[in-house]
Amino acid sequence: MTTDPSSSNPHEASPPGAFQPPHQRLREAAARLNAEAVSLAELARLQGSAGLGSLLLVLAAPCVLPVPGVGNVMGLALMMLAVPIWRGDPVGALPARVAAFQMPARWARRALLMMAWLYERAARFARGQHGLGSLTQAGPRPWMAALVALMGALIFLPLPLGNVLPALCMAMLGLGLALRDGLLLLYAWAAGLLACIYSAALGLAAWHWGLAPVWRYLGADAG
Repeated sequence: MTTDPSSSNPHEASPPGAFQPPHQRLREAAARLNAEAVSLAELARLQGSAGLGSLLLVLAAPCVLPVPGVGNVMGLALMMLAVPIWRGDPVGALPARVAAFQMPARWARRALLMMAWLYERAARFARGQHGLGSLTQAGPRPWMAALVALMGALIFLPLPLGNVLPALCMAMLGLGLALRDGLLLLYAWAAGLLACIYSAALGLAAWHWGLAPVWRYLGADAG
């Protein structure tokens, strides 16, 4: 059973230089957070390691929080990250404009705690390559770039609860890259497929019950 980091004793923090599991480091970072606003660059620094997996996790976690404008910023950032992934360029930092985005400290704290929870749960069943290690290798990855760009576009769209499944997809993709676990990448694809189905269903519902009657009315009126 974990305790609320906001009530943890700061003197119980791990000593400098000691190895810390990612979930423990993130909970301690959340407990120390006291600024009025936190930039995404600072959130990424608190997350720890750089690299594509960490950045995807940093961009995914805030998407499920009710922070105004965060879906637009994260969606654009994901679409921007898809370009170097397609080319096979190394990705170790957020785009400058995205990195400067400010989040209230309480939401940044929740994002860190969410990342800690994801790391802790993933570490329980992650077992290295799972026979799918080729999916985690560096180099041009058009399949991954397409997935990241598509999920970024879905997060950007103002759909009811439309951020949750794409964010979950990106979180599992980031964890799969960070932990070098190919099975998590397959789970990410499954979550991405569900996100596409959900978005398509919302679009069809909006057309059937909203736009189609209006279109028929305008057509009849014109006739």
